[in-house]
Amino acid sequence: MATREYDLVVIGAGPVGENVADRAKQGGLSVAIVESELVGGECSYWACMPSKTLLRSGAVLRAARDVDGARQAVTGTVDVAAALRRRDAIVHEWDDTSQVDWLRGAGIDLVRGHGRLTGEREVTVTGPDDETVVLIARHAVAVSTGSAALLPDIEGLKDAAPWTSRDATGVREVPSSLAILGGGVVGSEMATLFASFGCAVTLIARSGLLGAMEPFAGEAVVEALREAGAVVRTGIDVESVSREAEGDVVLTLSDGSEVRAAEVLVATGRVPRTGDVGLESIGLEPGSWLEVDDTLRVRGFDWLYAVGDVTHRALLTHQGKYQARAAGDVIAARALGDDVDDAPWGRHVATADHSAVPQVTFTDPEIASVGHTEASAKAAGLGIRVVDYDLSWISGASTHADHYRGRARAIFDEHRRVLVGATFVGPDVAELLHSATIAVVGEVPVDRLWHAVPAYPTVSEVWLRWLEEFGR
Repeated sequence: MATREYDLVVIGAGPVGENVADRAKQGGLSVAIVESELVGGECSYWACMPSKTLLRSGAVLRAARDVDGARQAVTGTVDVAAALRRRDAIVHEWDDTSQVDWLRGAGIDLVRGHGRLTGEREVTVTGPDDETVVLIARHAVAVSTGSAALLPDIEGLKDAAPWTSRDATGVREVPSSLAILGGGVVGSEMATLFASFGCAVTLIARSGLLGAMEPFAGEAVVEALREAGAVVRTGIDVESVSREAEGDVVLTLSDGSEVRAAEVLVATGRVPRTGDVGLESIGLEPGSWLEVDDTLRVRGFDWLYAVGDVTHRALLTHQGKYQARAAGDVIAARALGDDVDDAPWGRHVATADHSAVPQVTFTDPEIASVGHTEASAKAAGLGIRVVDYDLSWISGASTHADHYRGRARAIFDEHRRVLVGATFVGPDVAELLHSATIAVVGEVPVDRLWHAVPAYPTVSEVWLRWLEEFGR
């Protein structure tokens, strides 16, 4: 059995693991990264990139239909085959050659295979040919294995061969009908996507849509889905699932009704991919989330780090990459005996995970949010003022679309007079989000925000309207 030594060993070569490895390498450490699937991970091949690529065709078509002059040029529906070809190009036909070349250029060693912790600072990798290599980490091991779809305990569901998000984003032939379980981001986006492809969609969400966001966000998505022809069922449970001999899936609901579809997609949550990474060898529970401090070091260990989804802090690629930059830098600093900047908002911490997480949900309409909602701010004990504004009243919205519908909510901390949260709902609002993120992270005083003048006519004028409502 071969043995190699590195300063840092990273398990998982998705965007998060790549960033941990890159930052540590730039900091002067030798690094190996272990991957059992494709370098680039879930986001590159089965999540963010393919899903947003597929959603874009329908979004552009809807936008064109809402502008006179462009509307007349629209003569058909989404060309599904062309949209799938574009997806295939974006994921490089599920070939990771370019990502492997990037690792090589960065001076990071790639070890193909399944990596498991087998002791302190020790990772054993079983390769595709069943040969094994032991990687010894002189300073640290970082677990960046991500998360997988949760399969709920519903009678018959497993035997019905349900889709997960991977099946949905990797689809080759669009089914005639699709039942979706779950009203979170994945369920809402996939309902939007498959409805735009002409598929008969039934979305079943016991607790409504996008429950962690402002209520009006989920309500807007429900309305748009129904206008697109989808059926949205809320406040109801799925009691059992079966697949008939002819191939259809039948879902029996708690009110005694049934839903029949060609396929069923499960989008009810995520679980950490830690069931088979050797946690038991170091006294941790296999399959558990890994609790970390703000430098991403696993509590109770001075050599073990966890970064990205496995920490359960913020299950978003961009937030995982943010954590990875902090983790890679602090691993290098500790290894070389340099100063560690672990005060809030320091170089070596992921402070933003707690109260400044930005997120875009690419539904119709788009949902863009950062920081607190009204409910979370009140739960945190903040003295807040909520300012709502109808985006259709803004001049930039009237030039953007003929029937623009949208809403924006600002959450201000009245004591400190700073923005602590924002939610935008409407066409193309994703591009409004970073300005709000900067205001939240920077704790920019309201009095100074008055001097950040939004260009006219753009939808960004909502900032001026918020401030007028809030007052000087």
